[in-house]
Amino acid sequence: MSDEDDATRTVVGKVKWFDPVKGFGFVVPEGGGRDILLHANVLRNFGQSSVADDSGITLVAQNTSRGEQAVTVVEISPPEATDEAPLEEISAQDHPADEGPLEPARVKWFDKAKGFGFANVFGQDDDIFLHVEVLRRSGFSDLQPGEAVSLRIVEGKRGRMASRILAWDAALKE
Repeated sequence: MSDEDDATRTVVGKVKWFDPVKGFGFVVPEGGGRDILLHANVLRNFGQSSVADDSGITLVAQNTSRGEQAVTVVEISPPEATDEAPLEEISAQDHPADEGPLEPARVKWFDKAKGFGFANVFGQDDDIFLHVEVLRRSGFSDLQPGEAVSLRIVEGKRGRMASRILAWDAALKE
């Protein structure tokens, strides 16, 4: 390994794509340049198992003989809002999606094809509904059973649902 291989730099960019099944994806640096490999293990060390396409990301990258690779994720921000209407049940609430306490929870199951799943707040048996659109707007592309997350929860027409999903340790930081 040469000294060049040990060189690292902090990069701000956007997630080009990430496939949790394949276990990797690529980041496009903000100032241009070659794509940076983002491996699932690096993402897991940050506390997430997936990341949505077009999410903002700050990472530390290292040059290797196979190209530049992410070694640490510093920050992830959800993709920019689109002109799509927000979920009716959340937008009808008195509380915006970014208000209220974060609750530590564990994913019970999530089916991306169906577009929804459920989680349980630690120490509680009640199911919390997880919608794929909330997932995407929170910067995730998928969730795995047993994955630890932090949820902002609102009361929907049919029960409790997540209005925001964050990395598991976000609740500890509040």
